[in-house]
Amino acid sequence: MEKIIKPTNGYAALFLSLILLGAAIFCFISTANNNQPMLVAPGMLSMLLCVLIWKGLVIVQPNNARVLNLFGKYIGSVKDNGLFFINPFYAASKLTLRVQNLAIPTLKVNDKMGNPVEIAAIVVWQIQDTYKAAYEVADYRAFVNMQSEAALRALTMGFAYDNIEDEHAVITLREGGTKINELLEKELNERVTTAGVVIKESRISHLAYAQEIAGAMLQRQQASAIVAARFKIVEGAVGMVELALEQLSKKGIVNLDEERKATMVSNLMVVLCGERGAQPVLNTGTLYS
Repeated sequence: MEKIIKPTNGYAALFLSLILLGAAIFCFISTANNNQPMLVAPGMLSMLLCVLIWKGLVIVQPNNARVLNLFGKYIGSVKDNGLFFINPFYAASKLTLRVQNLAIPTLKVNDKMGNPVEIAAIVVWQIQDTYKAAYEVADYRAFVNMQSEAALRALTMGFAYDNIEDEHAVITLREGGTKINELLEKELNERVTTAGVVIKESRISHLAYAQEIAGAMLQRQQASAIVAARFKIVEGAVGMVELALEQLSKKGIVNLDEERKATMVSNLMVVLCGERGAQPVLNTGTLYS
């Protein structure tokens, strides 16, 4: 598990190293000028300590962390920002805690109904557990990339592109919107938690039928739209014919038998449902000729 540690202030260590460096220089100069070999050992010791202090100085930038390891043993993680002094023998791995974007390239996947679909997504993620990111997976970036692609494929195969193919579908890829994005985010979080990563946001950035069936699906959508429009036209026409017959009968403008009513209904339906304007025909005779 992740363990947060707070190392020694680096500025104090840096000041001490400068004192040791000055002492080492003084010993070497005194040895050279005054021929005092007894100052060689203190000078070398001071220089060695100065180098060790310098090696133990680490700078942690904002929204970054250092994972400390001593001879294969995890020591802890430093998440505070600034200059610190750590054990010179620690191996300090650098990890960024900044929010990162991942653009999943366009994938060709079969949806729930078996139709090939082109889909892409944008994923916003961030490291939450430095121990898992450093030691649970070999490469946390590659792990996030692979799992994001796998999650997007799994989501696509679980839903139909639209409800033309699956009339009983409650959620579809095309109309799911926020719900589809939430499901993708949930799927991603379950997959990348092993690497200590949390998904901040995910959203579909591209969605379309594959090129080999795009034309056929467009024609099908157009046909469905035409059928729906015709249904509305017929529904409105029936209401208008019903109203016309009711008003004619109510006001006693003309009395029609059943045969003439059927003829009138037929003519009105042709006029109201036709795509072209009606051509008037003048009857100069009687109603029945």
